[in-house]
Amino acid sequence: MTTHELRWRFPVPGSFADESHDGQWIVRWEGVALMGILNVTPDSFSDGGDFAAVTDAIRHARQLVFEGALVVDVGGESTRPGAAAIDTAVEISRVVPVIEALHDDGDVLISVDTRHAAVAEAALKAGAHIVNDISGLRDQRMIDVCAHAGVPVAIMHMQGDPDTMQLNPTYGDVVTEVAEYLDAAAERALRAGVPSVMIDPGLGFGKTVDHNLKLLRGVKNLGQFPVLVGASRKRFIGTLTNTPEPKDRLPGTIAAHLIASQNGAAMVRVHDVAAHRQAFVIIESAENGGR
Repeated sequence: MTTHELRWRFPVPGSFADESHDGQWIVRWEGVALMGILNVTPDSFSDGGDFAAVTDAIRHARQLVFEGALVVDVGGESTRPGAAAIDTAVEISRVVPVIEALHDDGDVLISVDTRHAAVAEAALKAGAHIVNDISGLRDQRMIDVCAHAGVPVAIMHMQGDPDTMQLNPTYGDVVTEVAEYLDAAAERALRAGVPSVMIDPGLGFGKTVDHNLKLLRGVKNLGQFPVLVGASRKRFIGTLTNTPEPKDRLPGTIAAHLIASQNGAAMVRVHDVAAHRQAFVIIESAENGGR
């Protein structure tokens, strides 16, 4: 199995973190790691309102860690197709209390899912370890915030914005164009002082069903950086399987993430951590010849 890593310029929690010879801190893993989704929003497409209360969010985050998540990704703004932007103060008020509580727990990596530099800055001060930017570092200030804090960034590709991205997404060669964008954004971040990056092809963010399928098959062609894939409960799975309710899309989600993993994904972003952990244990055991 391939070994993947992320780097920080400060100590990070957990026995899985090692200090490198240059003073950076490294988290390494083999195969596919799990990023657990925690939406503290009233309107996310599949779990809006489920964890809007801080106590419910913290309880669910701890459950995600117990089930095997390496990272808990905390998001305070819905970016479903057609979603409008919210005030950053509202977003900050949603994510910061949860991040503070998780940081106090220790032994878990915390990611903040945001496209706003002000939110990222507040989340990092509260104890987040990773910034997950769905807008693909379009804002130079986001790069500056992450470089100054010494944290890794997950850079996602999105054609357009959440309110317009699914109107008419068009590409000549979707894998090549997404790869070129992500490679350029990653190199720009590293030159600015960001210690480490992951790249995310952005399934469902300005993509048709066909685009999503090509990107799942093309993970291995997205470049040199660790690839994060997030297909969890997304609309293209519902379209292909005639499953209108997002929470009924777990089998299709696992299938999509297994395809991504077999094509080299380093991490998958999921709602259902326990089910994915079970699926990946079987795949990894079979590939290693059994126990």
